[in-house]
Amino acid sequence: MRDNVKGGALTETTLFILLSLYEPNHGYGIMQFTESETHGRLTLGAGTLYGALNTLVKKGWITPLDEDESSRKKEYIITQEGKKIVNTEIERLEQVARIAKRIVGGANNA
Repeated sequence: MRDNVKGGALTETTLFILLSLYEPNHGYGIMQFTESETHGRLTLGAGTLYGALNTLVKKGWITPLDEDESSRKKEYIITQEGKKIVNTEIERLEQVARIAKRIVGGANNA
């Protein structure tokens, strides 16, 4: 995962995984959330998703919930550190959008 490299940007995949975990969720639920929220533009394969989940757990951005003995589905939730990362990314994206709008808006006025 190439997150927070140089410019501090998250990959879109990482951002959507983190967003999907503001409520407890399992792998298939994360896939459904991402596809639904992006209207099918972004789909996650199992290998990509589970590799990302392992990395995010190691970074401390998400944590697995206690496994329910009656369910085979492992659920995760975002941590406070993960929420800080999401908020930083939102601020970064808003700044990028402001700059782009200023430039494009200025070009339209020429």
